[in-house]
Amino acid sequence: MNSKNKNFYIYVLLTEKNTYYCGYTDDVQKRFEKHKNGLGAKYTKANKPVKVVYSKEFKTKSEAMKAEKKFKKLPRSKKESIIKGYLTLAEL
Repeated sequence: MNSKNKNFYIYVLLTEKNTYYCGYTDDVQKRFEKHKNGLGAKYTKANKPVKVVYSKEFKTKSEAMKAEKKFKKLPRSKKESIIKGYLTLAEL
């Protein structure tokens, strides 16, 4: 599959320390496995991921990267509202 037909996602992981980690990928489950095995980001090496608590699909890598950046800037309360489905990133 070429990259023009591939969809991208932002995903949010819950860690053992009850913190969130947000990233983007073209395969959420594969990326989660990398984080669990210590091959993801520096943050998830120090803060072990427990589960994927949120993911959202985008048509382009650029859209996913913009959404990730926007999500990371939010206060925890807004992040939790998105994770629980009370808000969407588009509403913010």
